[in-house]
Amino acid sequence: MEKSIITTGKTIELAIAAAAAQLNMDRDSFSVEVLKNASRGFLGIGASLAEIRATYEVPDEEPKAALSSASRSKPKRKPEQTAETLKPAPAKKLEPMQPEVRRQPAAPKSEAPKPAAKPANAERAPRPESKKAPRPAPVQEPKPEVAAPKVEKTYAPAPEGSTEQRIEVFVKGLLEHMGSNATPHAVATEDGNYQVDLVGENLGMLIGRRGDTLDAIQHLTNYTINRGAEKRCRISVDAENYRGKREESLQHLAQKMAAKAVRYRKNFTLEPMNAYERHVIHAALQDTLNVSTFSTGTEPNRRIVIAYTRRKENNQ
Repeated sequence: MEKSIITTGKTIELAIAAAAAQLNMDRDSFSVEVLKNASRGFLGIGASLAEIRATYEVPDEEPKAALSSASRSKPKRKPEQTAETLKPAPAKKLEPMQPEVRRQPAAPKSEAPKPAAKPANAERAPRPESKKAPRPAPVQEPKPEVAAPKVEKTYAPAPEGSTEQRIEVFVKGLLEHMGSNATPHAVATEDGNYQVDLVGENLGMLIGRRGDTLDAIQHLTNYTINRGAEKRCRISVDAENYRGKREESLQHLAQKMAAKAVRYRKNFTLEPMNAYERHVIHAALQDTLNVSTFSTGTEPNRRIVIAYTRRKENNQ
C-alpha cells in the first residue's frame, strides 16, 4: 500500500530533508514529487516555500473480521418446569412369567483324525522366498559450503618515469596529507586510460558519503596529471570495488523506480547525482517500455526524472 506526506522548506532540498526526518527513512526509500517551487517574491512580499510530496510504501494490513452481535454465542436457557413435566411416568404392566425350558446338552463333536507324524528324516519342502521391498538409500545431508579463500590482487611495480609512477606518487602524497596509510596502484587500461586502486585499511574515510571523497581524489588526480599534457587521459580512482557496487545499486534503483512509475503512472525525481551516475541510470532504462528519463536542475543539484510515457513496443 502506498502512502504519502507533504512537507515544505525554503528549498526543495530542505523540504526533502524534512520528509526524510519525519519518515525516519533513507532518501532512497521514498520518491519525491515537486508540487511547488520556492519563490522569493518582490522585496520579501509574496514569498512562498517549496512544497513536495514524499511517497513511500507500507505493507498491506489484513482486514480484521468484525464480530456481529448475532454471531456471539448466547447460553441456552433451561426449559421451565411445569406441572405437566413434574407428573410421574405411568407404571409398566408386569407380564406373567413363562416356565423355563431346559435345553438338552448338544452331542460332543467327533474329533477329526490327527495327521500322521512325519518321520524325522523326511525332507522339508522349501519355503517360498518372501520378496522384500528394497530399502531406500540413506539421504545424505548436504555438506556446508566452504567459502573460497579471498585471493588478493597483485600489482606489478610501475615502470620508472612512466605515467603510472607519476599517478602513484601524486596520490600517495595526497593520502598522506589526509592522514591515510593506503597505497595506490595505477594500471594502464586497453583504451589508453588508467585505473587506480587504493589498498589498505580504513578505506571508508577515503570513499566518503556516496563516494564524495573518492570523487574529489579522482578529480584532483585528473587535473594534476593532465595539466600541460598534449594528450589527455582519464584516470579512475576506486577503493574496495566501490564503483562496481555503486553501479549495481543504481541499476537496481532505476528498475525499481521505473516499475513504480508504470504502476502508478507518475513521474519520480531521484536524488542529485554526478554525471557518471546519471549516465548509469539513463543506460539502465533506455530500452524500458513506457518509461523515459531526463535530467533537470543545475550542478551540483542536477537530478534525473523517471517519467511514465505510454508508447507501443515496435513490432519487428
